[in-house]
Amino acid sequence: MRHLDRSEVSQETVQQSPAFTASQNSWQCVHAKDKAGWLALMADDVVIEDPIGPAHTNPDGTGVRGKQGVSSFWDNSIGVTTIKITCEETFPSSSPDEIAHILHLRFTFDNGSASAVRGIFTYKVNDVGLLTNLRGYWNMSMMKPAQGAEGD
Repeated sequence: MRHLDRSEVSQETVQQSPAFTASQNSWQCVHAKDKAGWLALMADDVVIEDPIGPAHTNPDGTGVRGKQGVSSFWDNSIGVTTIKITCEETFPSSSPDEIAHILHLRFTFDNGSASAVRGIFTYKVNDVGLLTNLRGYWNMSMMKPAQGAEGD
C-alpha cells in the first residue's frame, strides 16, 4: 500500500475541498453549540454513524438518518456536553467530496466529569457541499476518563 506523499497534495488544495470545509464548519458549530448552524451543513438524507455500529447513539447500528434524526442526535449527545475537537491529522481522498481526520474529542459534562476518545472520522459531501455522511471509527471501550481542566 502506497502512502500519500504530502508533497503530492498541497495544503491549499486540501483546504479548498468541499469536504474539508464542511468538516471544519461542523467542528466550529459544535464548539459554538450552534445546533441550527450544524444542521444547516447537512443534506436532507444525511447519515451519521458516530460510532459505526450499535452504540447508545445508534442502538440498531444502522446510523442516525435524516435531519430529524440528526437533530435528536444533537439534543441527546452533542447538546448535553461541551466538546473540544482537536484534529491530529487529515487525509484527503482522490475526491474533493470525501476526507478523513484523526480526531481527539474531549467531552466535559455539566457535573464536571470529562471523558475523551481518539478516532478516525470521515466526512462526505454532495455536489452542493452539504454533508451526506459522517462516520466515526471508534468504540465505547476506547472512551477514557479525562483528567484535568479542559484543554490540558
